[in-house]
Amino acid sequence: MTRTIRRAAVSAALITAAFGATLTVSGAANAATVSPTTVENQISTLINSKRAAAGCGALRTDERLRTVARAHSADMATRNFFSHNGSDGSTFATRIKSVGYTRAYGENIAWGYRTATAVVDGWMNSAPHRANILNCAYNNVGVGVAYKADGTPYWTQDFGRS
Repeated sequence: MTRTIRRAAVSAALITAAFGATLTVSGAANAATVSPTTVENQISTLINSKRAAAGCGALRTDERLRTVARAHSADMATRNFFSHNGSDGSTFATRIKSVGYTRAYGENIAWGYRTATAVVDGWMNSAPHRANILNCAYNNVGVGVAYKADGTPYWTQDFGRS
């Protein structure tokens, strides 16, 4: 093979490999490969679409709710449990009230779902979780995700009315 042909063949192979790897990674991307804020915002967008279809107003992301949702997800992921009650005995109500929500509030949790779409589909296929998402009384949300060392995601979605 001449030097020019060899360079062209190597360049083509590298471009093909890089392009193929990009397609594979983006096509199979799971929540652990994108930033927590990005995937949390994806969930908010998805649930707002579900709410709009049901005639409810869009939820606004509240950073206070996001903070308690993230903390609860991290608690579950770090201590390897799954519950609406925290390892310190806190309930979702006490956590949400602690950031100023005293009127209407709720919580959805999940674990193991690898994408925003998968977790929202899981919640929408569960009557109690769906009821929280489609509760038109809520106007704010905070979504938090945290990962175990093995990459398993833990999700918390806290709702409130301001």
